[in-house]
Amino acid sequence: MNWEKLLSAKRWGYEHREIINKDIARSEFQRDYDRIVFSSPFRRLQNKTQVFPLPGSVFVHNRLTHSLEVASVGRSLGWIFYNKVKEQEPSIDQRIPYLQEVGNIVASACLAHDMGNPAFGHSGESAISHYFLHGDGLQYQSKVSEEEWADLVHFEGNANALRILTHQFAGREAGGFGLTYSTLAAIVKYPCAAIDGNVKGKGLHRKKYGYFNPEKASFERLAQELGMIEENPGTGIYLRHPLVYLMEAADDICYNLIDLEDAHRLGILSYEEVADLLAPLCVDVGIRERLDQLDDIDSKVSLLRAKAIGTLIQKCSSVFFANNKALLDGTFEKSLLDHLEASLLTAMKNIENVSVARIYNAQSVVQIEVAGYKVMSGLLEEFVPAYINKSSAYDQKLIALMPKQYYTASDNVYLKIRSVLDFVSSMTDLYAVELFRKIKGISFPSLE
Repeated sequence: MNWEKLLSAKRWGYEHREIINKDIARSEFQRDYDRIVFSSPFRRLQNKTQVFPLPGSVFVHNRLTHSLEVASVGRSLGWIFYNKVKEQEPSIDQRIPYLQEVGNIVASACLAHDMGNPAFGHSGESAISHYFLHGDGLQYQSKVSEEEWADLVHFEGNANALRILTHQFAGREAGGFGLTYSTLAAIVKYPCAAIDGNVKGKGLHRKKYGYFNPEKASFERLAQELGMIEENPGTGIYLRHPLVYLMEAADDICYNLIDLEDAHRLGILSYEEVADLLAPLCVDVGIRERLDQLDDIDSKVSLLRAKAIGTLIQKCSSVFFANNKALLDGTFEKSLLDHLEASLLTAMKNIENVSVARIYNAQSVVQIEVAGYKVMSGLLEEFVPAYINKSSAYDQKLIALMPKQYYTASDNVYLKIRSVLDFVSSMTDLYAVELFRKIKGISFPSLE
C-alpha cells in the first residue's frame, strides 16, 4: 500500500456528480467531521450507554461524549505522525498532499466509530445475536443464506456503522453521508465479511467483521480504490487501512482510562486505587507537585487521567511512525498499544483486570445488561415477524411505528430482517425502553 493512494478525497456516492462549490473554509476531511457532528445518528449517541447506566445526579460518559474524546485523541495521534514525517522529509506535502490531513481523517473516523452500536452498550449487540441464535429468530435460518445468517447471529456495531454511513435508506440521498473514501476505510477495524470473521490466529483484521452482506460489494470497491491489500488474492478478505490502527488506539486509550474516572465518580473505586493504577502511565516529573497543590479529589483524578492519556498518545504515535513500512506492507501485527514498552503494558493490563473485576461486573452495569437483553429481544420478537409476514391488523399497526426510511421494497427475508435491525439498532436506551413498555403493556423500571 502507499499513502498517495490510501489518502483520497473522493466522496462516496459522488462519483458521477461534479462538486462545483468548493468550501475554502474547510478541507474535504474537515467536512467529513462536520457532517457526522450534525447528523441524527451521532446526536442519538448522547442517549446510548457507554458502560454505566445513563446518569442521574452523577454524570458519567455516554457514547457521544466518549466519541468526542476519542476523536480528540485520534486527531492528536494523526497530527503527531504527520509532524514526524514532515520533520524527516520537509517536502512531503508536495509528494503526498493529503498527508497533512491525517489528523482530520482519524478524528472523523473516531467520531463515527460507535454510530452503529445499538442501545445498552455491548449487551445490545449480544441481545440481537441471542434472538437469532437461541430465540424466536432461529426459525429464519433456513430462509437466508449462510453468509446472511452469519450477519444475524453475530450482530456487529462496526459493520452497522459502515452501513449507516454508506447505505441509501428509503427516501434518502444515494451515498449515505457522502464521506471521503479514506474516512470510511479508517472506520473499518475488521475488513472482512461475518462468515470470514471471528477467526482466531488470523490477526486483528479477522477478530470480528466489518460489513454486512449488503455492503460487501461497496466495501470491496472502497478497498480497491484505495489500494488496500487482500489477505490472499481473490478472497475478498482485506488487511486493515493503516489509519485504522490510530483510530483503534484512540478508542482503547479512552475507554480504558476514562472508565476509571467514571468508576471513581460513582464510588466504585477509591482515589487511592485509581491513582495507583494511573501513576505508572504518568511520566511527567512534575506531576506529584501538581497533585499536592490540589484539594479537590475529582481534579486530581482528572489530572492523572490527562497525563496518562498524554503518555499513551506520544508512545502510540511513535510506534506508528517507527512501523510505517510494516503498516503499509500489511505485516504489522497486534495493536499499537500491544507494542508499548513492558512497564506501560503491565500498567494497562492492571487497569484491564481491575475494570473487568470491579467495573464491568458492578451491579449497576450488570442490571443494564440484563435490561438490554429483555428490551432488545422483546422488540425483535414483535417487529421481525410483523414486518416479514404483514398478515394481520396487528402487524400493520406495528409496522406503522417504524419510520419509512427503514422500509424495503424487497420481499427477501434477510433484507426485511435487516430493515427491522436498522430500526431497532438506531434506538436510544430510553426510547427502546419506552417503546418496549408500550408494546408489551407492562411497567418497566425507569433507566433515568
